[in-house]
This record gives sequence, C-alpha cells and structure tokens, in this order.
Amino acid sequence: MLIDYHVHALAHGEYEYSFSWIEEYLRRAQAQNIAQIGFSEHDWFEERIDIELVKGVAARSEFCRMMVRVGIEVDYKPGREPEISRILAQKPYDFVIGSVHHLGEWPFDHPDHKNGFLQREIDEIYQEYYAMIDRAVKSNLFDVVGHLDLIKVWGFKPTARQENHFIKPLLRGMRMSGTVVEINTGGLRKPVKEMYPSELLLRDLFAHNIPITFGSDAHHPEELGSGLSAALQTAWKVGYRKASGFTRRQSTSYPLSEIRQGIS
Repeated sequence: MLIDYHVHALAHGEYEYSFSWIEEYLRRAQAQNIAQIGFSEHDWFEERIDIELVKGVAARSEFCRMMVRVGIEVDYKPGREPEISRILAQKPYDFVIGSVHHLGEWPFDHPDHKNGFLQREIDEIYQEYYAMIDRAVKSNLFDVVGHLDLIKVWGFKPTARQENHFIKPLLRGMRMSGTVVEINTGGLRKPVKEMYPSELLLRDLFAHNIPITFGSDAHHPEELGSGLSAALQTAWKVGYRKASGFTRRQSTSYPLSEIRQGIS
C-alpha cells in the first residue's frame, strides 16, 4: 500500500487533463501497488486543474479500491500570501504543498540558473533558503512542506553542522504547526541523487515528532512511485511508524507496517 502525494499530470504544462491521461496514471498506480495517489499541480496551472474529471475517472469500478486525491503545489514567496489564499479558495483541494523554488528572483532549481550557486557563499544561500521555508510554514497556508532540502538539487552543500544550525528554528515551527513533511524521491532523479530530505534531516524530523508523507514528484506516468519503496525503508529505519494521507485539508495517519507489507 504505497502512497504518492506529489504527482504532476500536467508536468510543466506540456500535457492536459483528459480522461485517458488520468486513467493512465491510475493504471500505473495500480501496477506500482499505490493505494493512495494525490495529484498536485503547480499553482500557476490552477485554472487547468479539473477535480471533477479526476473524480470521474476514479469512480470507475476498476479503481474503486484506490484513494484518489487532488491537491496543489504552491510556490511560496513573501508577499504572495493574499494571492495564495485566493488560489486555495477557488477549489476544494484535499491537500496543499508549500514549496520554495526561488530565492528572490533566482529560480535556483532551474538548470539554466544553477551557476548562481557559484556567485554566493553556500552557507548564506542555505540560511536564506531555510528562512524562507520557515516563513512558509508560519504562514499556516500549507499542509505539507515540499522537498524540504531542494536547495541541494545540484549537489552544492554546506557542512552538516551548519545545515543543522539553519534548520533548528524551522523544526520547532513545523512541530508547533503540525505541518507534514514529504519524503520526496524526485531528488534521486536529479544530479544530487538523494531523496528530499536527507536521512540526516529525516532523523531530526523524527526527533521533533514531525509527521511525514511520501511523494515521487512524478511528471509522467513512468515516474509514478519511483523510489518510494526505498523512501519507505529509510523512514522505517529512522523510526517512523506512521505516514499521513489527506482528505479536504484534513490529515489521517496510516500504519507504515501495512505499507511495508505491500512491498514485501
């Protein structure tokens, strides 16, 4: 019973919602033993998210045992809070992922802009990034923090000690707010070749009793569920025994033992 709450059927805009396209995702989910799937398009595609279409496909008898949810991934920037609130009020989303993809006007995870890491001190970049995540959490707009340490995407890293120093205030904020953090396996397909967050950070999350969920960050059916078995095993090794699912912005905990049985 794998769960995948980070799925982009529209990818970067090159695909469209259609009955056959969503059906392809759900059939792939069945083949991957995924019992819960959450579509989470980027917020700049909000007008193209068709919740009723997804529900229509999910209602087919062949998918009756699968939990199909529709959320949204929102790019957080300071000052966007009113706009984000407006976006979230437009549709009955099951969950909302808050992510940081920009520092100022710098889209740090875009391949055309990775040289920006060579123009500043790495510690300074990480400190700014985690401060931005902290602001996103404290906005209380989001249910899930997306790819917590995305800033490492190109392999530029501070020392572990420095990163721990930057993330401590954030951990306290997440614990107090009840925010869920996803284990996002998309990083395994990026130059860094690691999950988000790292196992070291995941141990910090567990120590602070911060709940988790899972997401493959799939942008195509072939990527759906990629790396989730490894993510599950890592979570279990760290000490987690539950993972979160969502319905209408409410989280529910599911035993990891059941999920582990599904991949044994």
